Amino acid sequence: MRHRKAFNKLNRTASHRKALLANMTTQLFTHKRIKTTAVKAKAVRPVAERLITFAKKDTLASRRQVLKTVRDKTVIKQLFNDIAPTYQSRPGGYTRIVKLGQRQGDGAELAYLELVGFESVRKEKKAKGKKSTKKTKEKVETETPAGEDD
Repeated sequence: MRHRKAFNKLNRTASHRKALLANMTTQLFTHKRIKTTAVKAKAVRPVAERLITFAKKDTLASRRQVLKTVRDKTVIKQLFNDIAPTYQSRPGGYTRIVKLGQRQGDGAELAYLELVGFESVRKEKKAKGKKSTKKTKEKVETETPAGEDD
């Protein structure tokens, strides 16, 4: 009987689903935000929050529990040193799902799954990228009139 087994199988075998959830949580911790379907975001959310709760404890046993899911040691280091300390006083709710609408091709509901409190990291990276593009445009504009005078 399947009573009270409440999780989405995502049309995958158990090993494929486990690999999918592990890869998506790794990418979430790396990039602080991932764009995916709403159903996958809802499936990844409990896995990611559980790993952050383990990381808050920062014991050898908790590191081994996280290593069962996230295989990348640089991501583990980032999780334990950067992400978990920011949530030390927070009792839960480390992730947020922001719905984006439907995908053009198949109509699937898209959503962002992001870590709460790391929005400024995304904005700073975006601002740095915009500044560099403006400088290159200004250089191109100043070089073209000088070339016409010669």
